[in-house]
Amino acid sequence: MAQSILNDKRILAVDDEIDVLETLEDLLDGYPGLIFDRATDYETGYHLLRSWTYDAVILDIMGVRGYDLLNAAVHLGFPTVMLTAHALSSDHLKRSITMGARAYIPKERMSDIPEFLEDVISLGHRSSLKRMFQRLGSVFNKRFGSRWMEDEKTFWDQVASGEYRPDPVILKK
Repeated sequence: MAQSILNDKRILAVDDEIDVLETLEDLLDGYPGLIFDRATDYETGYHLLRSWTYDAVILDIMGVRGYDLLNAAVHLGFPTVMLTAHALSSDHLKRSITMGARAYIPKERMSDIPEFLEDVISLGHRSSLKRMFQRLGSVFNKRFGSRWMEDEKTFWDQVASGEYRPDPVILKK
């Protein structure tokens, strides 16, 4: 595999679906030196978060108390990606972003996880959100409807343009 920012990184994935964890591991296999830790429940995921330093964290929302893990990961300073199928909604997207997630990816786009991880590791918080919207804007529009951002237009415009500034109190280590 070519030189990648994912080489020699440590990634944690927490999802209650073992097949999702296996798929993620397969997608990340081949990056020299990449360590892939995984957990299928909140307790194990939280223990791993507190035990190691991670270059990126991938969290499911449902089944593993994903928002509690997101809170812990963000406060520990780990760039975090939310990966979801059942919690795929504009409300969960906004909550993930305001809590400090750097990307929110539908499981149907899981095959793109290496590119999203490269973004969240190499780009600043706002830039990785902007890149996510460039890649997934049409997916969100299809899933949520073309007018899903209208009720909170200012917020979504800021996120999509890279101008959104997360609350430093929320992101405080």
